[in-house]
Amino acid sequence: MTQSDDSTGRFRTPSASIVAEAGEFMRAFRSLVMATVSADGVPDASYAPFVRIDDNAFYVNLSGLAAHTANLASTPRASVLFLQSEDDSKQLFARKRLSFDVDAGVVGRDSARWAQVMDLFAAKFGDVIDLIRPLADFELIRLTPRSAVYVRGFAQAYPIKGPGLEELRWVNDL
Repeated sequence: MTQSDDSTGRFRTPSASIVAEAGEFMRAFRSLVMATVSADGVPDASYAPFVRIDDNAFYVNLSGLAAHTANLASTPRASVLFLQSEDDSKQLFARKRLSFDVDAGVVGRDSARWAQVMDLFAAKFGDVIDLIRPLADFELIRLTPRSAVYVRGFAQAYPIKGPGLEELRWVNDL
């Protein structure tokens, strides 16, 4: 593999097959791990079920009572992580993972996008969405990827940007 132009030498240039592999890895998940930070700089790690449509974003429906929701309102940047389970990993120090740097924004309840995404949540997660959907404290958040890094194992880190990142757009719930 050829090295990318990063100064640390820790990344390799992703091929189309690496991007496809990252997409297949992500397709197996129904929830994501999210790292947010408060306006005061206090970090929070959490998780949320998600859906994707054809716009390359992750959609999460979050309670306004949760720290991560307040954090995204005050600091609309986050990190999203998909991490291979420990049971499926041969080496815990080299677990497969895909992380994204994302921008966050609220999707208005009165928008067609909100209805479309909430219908997709119902199709994917079932009756629980009928309970959550009318709750006024829940907000639909759009997490738009800026860049990604796919790590296959030791010395196998691949940044995914530009056209490669767009190729992950087709890994969605529609």
